[in-house]
Amino acid sequence: MLDRINGAVISAPMVGTAALTAVLAATALAISAFVAPATAQDGVASDEKLRIGYVLHVTGNPFIKQIHDHALQAGEDLGVEVITAGPQAYDVGLQLKDVEDLNATGVDGIVTSIPGEAMVRTVNELIDGGLPVVQVNISSQNLNAMHIGERSVESGRILGRAILEQIGGDSAEGKVLMGICAPGMPLLENRGIGVKESLSSAKGLEVLGPFNVKDDATENYANWERLYAANPDAIAMVGLCASDVTSLGRLRAQYGADFIAGGYDLTPSNLQQIRDGHAFVSMGQTPFVQGYLGIKAIVDHLRDGTPLEQGFVNTGTSLVTRDKVELPYGLPSITFEELLEIESDPQKAYAFYKPLFEEGGALANWSSRVQPLSVEAE
Repeated sequence: MLDRINGAVISAPMVGTAALTAVLAATALAISAFVAPATAQDGVASDEKLRIGYVLHVTGNPFIKQIHDHALQAGEDLGVEVITAGPQAYDVGLQLKDVEDLNATGVDGIVTSIPGEAMVRTVNELIDGGLPVVQVNISSQNLNAMHIGERSVESGRILGRAILEQIGGDSAEGKVLMGICAPGMPLLENRGIGVKESLSSAKGLEVLGPFNVKDDATENYANWERLYAANPDAIAMVGLCASDVTSLGRLRAQYGADFIAGGYDLTPSNLQQIRDGHAFVSMGQTPFVQGYLGIKAIVDHLRDGTPLEQGFVNTGTSLVTRDKVELPYGLPSITFEELLEIESDPQKAYAFYKPLFEEGGALANWSSRVQPLSVEAE
């Protein structure tokens, strides 16, 4: 029964008479619970309070922190308690235990990433038993739940094309290194497939990897440093995880290297490496939508009967360089510096992305955007 809870942390602003309840104490897991006063929402009685678990696969990751913050903001807006959990580093067994423990406490629904097939049978059993579940960020085609995330192979194609353009296009020649922080994870493997597909148009390129560079920031940098030492002639290095752009930017600065560095996620540290000219490109997958819609979908299902059938909602793909900011869903055109401010501050991100869910916004009627789950990997 949630025997690894560390305690409660306030990580979203509180409004009105909102209160945060203190929780249990124990060992290796950071969990935060946010309680906001329930309000009348779409005709729902104001005394209805829901408890929703949000289980993330690696709580120490700065990108996952962004998702976490926006899930709590959704809880505040919708008047529900959001309990977030997850292991400090990738551990499917511990993550599944968090899901089971939250279910045992009687939560009304669970949002979770699915980083390994070992979770699928148990979570499907919970769904069959009546628990509303949404999978977010990392999915399984075998889970009977809606998934909210990027089109993983397509995002890799976009990243690959951006890298290819910088190293000479179809006439490019040389060595490209690719890194992955969790080999075997479908989302990451799919990104790598897309990157390689785009780079394959240059017959003179040798694409090596993906090599396991780990997720922990210290390990990630050290592994990229070893790869660079063994391949100082590489013309590009491409990461598939949130830690890579920061590591690659630091590596270029440390050694005065001129390889093209690219990867994933619009964390402040990644964007700072791009701003400083040490990294070239990073891909975004709209963590606000992953955090916010994960909670909203379950709330809409429980309060309004909105279906939660197996399917896929695309959070959109962003492509960001120092000179270009391409965002999905027709979001307002902004400069790189404005984006850095937004992604560095959960409240500024909330103000920028929340209109997507308001009347006339691209996700106001989110259920109309559900596609077959297979679309995620196309």
